[in-house]
Amino acid sequence: MNPLRKASIPTALLLFALAAGCHSPHVAIDVENRTGAAVELLEVDYPSASFGTDSIASGADFHYRIQVRLSGPVKVQYTESATHTVRQTSGTTLYEGQSGQLEILLLPGGKMEFHPQLSPQH
Repeated sequence: MNPLRKASIPTALLLFALAAGCHSPHVAIDVENRTGAAVELLEVDYPSASFGTDSIASGADFHYRIQVRLSGPVKVQYTESATHTVRQTSGTTLYEGQSGQLEILLLPGGKMEFHPQLSPQH
């Protein structure tokens, strides 16, 4: 076997092991539509960015994963019908470097619940 090839295999394995052990903190966000009707134009704003989808059927969930780069509140906006837009600031604040999960429940009457399971706690 070529001596250079022998040396490159352990080096490659070491680099792979280092890369596999390192990961950026992220927050998995689950938006659950429990309103009893489809919602449209969902937008979730968080510090430094936002995400969304065109619609979520009644009883369906929407999953998204983010990296928190700045600190600030989470805001949710969606349309229940052609004439009624619901907006709410969650009161949940994300902090740079946090990881974990955030469950957002969309409830009847424009109500929302936020269930964070994040670390580190602030």
